[in-house]
Amino acid sequence: MPYPTTAPAADRPTSPLRQEVQSRLDSLARAHRVPGAQLAVHTGTHTFSVHTGTADALTGTPFTEDTAVPLGSVTKLGTAAALLLLADDGDLDLDEPAAELLPELRPSSEVTARHLLSHTAGLPTGPDSDSAAGTTATRYLSAVCTARSALFPPGTGFSYSNAGYVAAGRLVSEVTGMTWQEALRALLLEPLGIVPAFLGDAAPARPVATGHALNTATGLVRPAHQNLAPVEAPAGALLASAEDLMALGRAVIGRSTVLPASVAARMRRPEPAADPGTLADSWGLGLALFQQDGRVWCGHDGNAQGTSCHLRADPDSGVVVAFTGNAGGATSLWRDLAADLARLTGIRVPTAPATVRRGRAVPLPECSGTYRNGGTEYAVKLDGDGTPTLSVDGDCPLPLVCYPDLSCDLVDPATGRHEPGGRFHRDPATGTIDRLQISGRTARRTGTV
Repeated sequence: MPYPTTAPAADRPTSPLRQEVQSRLDSLARAHRVPGAQLAVHTGTHTFSVHTGTADALTGTPFTEDTAVPLGSVTKLGTAAALLLLADDGDLDLDEPAAELLPELRPSSEVTARHLLSHTAGLPTGPDSDSAAGTTATRYLSAVCTARSALFPPGTGFSYSNAGYVAAGRLVSEVTGMTWQEALRALLLEPLGIVPAFLGDAAPARPVATGHALNTATGLVRPAHQNLAPVEAPAGALLASAEDLMALGRAVIGRSTVLPASVAARMRRPEPAADPGTLADSWGLGLALFQQDGRVWCGHDGNAQGTSCHLRADPDSGVVVAFTGNAGGATSLWRDLAADLARLTGIRVPTAPATVRRGRAVPLPECSGTYRNGGTEYAVKLDGDGTPTLSVDGDCPLPLVCYPDLSCDLVDPATGRHEPGGRFHRDPATGTIDRLQISGRTARRTGTV
């Protein structure tokens, strides 16, 4: 595979800091087997960016500062900003039932745009992209937004949902009379100076990167196919560079005229009941919120097929950090690079929710049961010594370690390593465990095992 090489220094400002960050990006990309990556940083007073490697491991096309990368779920930030701009103009009310504009949401008549943007609508995740490939937004939402599929009453819980952003994109289209892509281009991207690029573009107007996956049998990194269904575009179809993400980050902390300061502040305000578990410390309207050193950073993470992209911005200092990488291993690269930034610049960027003390592990036999989020079934069973295990759609079960606050870790059977998994929830009326939240997605209890 063509491992990353240092980007040409021509037409780039040089500084000891930038050179050291460039060196770290180069070496980390090699270590994590990531063909190409970008990092852009605004320190609050000045900006620098670096990039490394190739946009496509087969062709060897160089990664440049302008290369656009499939952002995955970071796209949601753009959809939310567009909808907030429309609300600011008085074109819709965030707290009116969304079904007034989208009849397919009538079975979920209490759901509002605010619920959709904060993942508090109680909607399931939605079908996988292959299943959704041939459907329309109306049919997609009609199948998802049913009383039977509801995970909880709107505004009372959090469950990360692509379906919610399909609905949000439909609202953008319904209000503007444009496609989601046209509206995002006109309302946000072009005003920010971002050259638009979307999955499915027949002739992209800028260089684009391919996602990559590691073939464990051959040890080779090869391009991965992007299979996002067209109907899911508002949830994950945007491509952008790290410098583009930095411009968006400055907008959501009120450092750009594209988003009025009141709109940016509205996006960053934590929403009640939006407890995202392992995804972040809290959630606003389209923005994940992270606590670090007494400050609240905002941003979003996204993974497409073989890409990993991350944005963090601090409203107090004006610091913005944006990263894109075109392989699955780029998530680990991002974490290591953030640690290096702390050492080199003093900027401590939160890559995960704040760590909390949870006490000693406890048995939780009452968690045993089946839980469902749309078409996905989670089965929690007790093994011979009473340890709970979690299986998703019949996959190999993973041990769970539970704590007094009902949070739980997933345990890697091969290494014994603990990873934050999520938490169980009790019905406030009966006290029984009735929901399971794993990686930000909530599943409603449906039976026993």
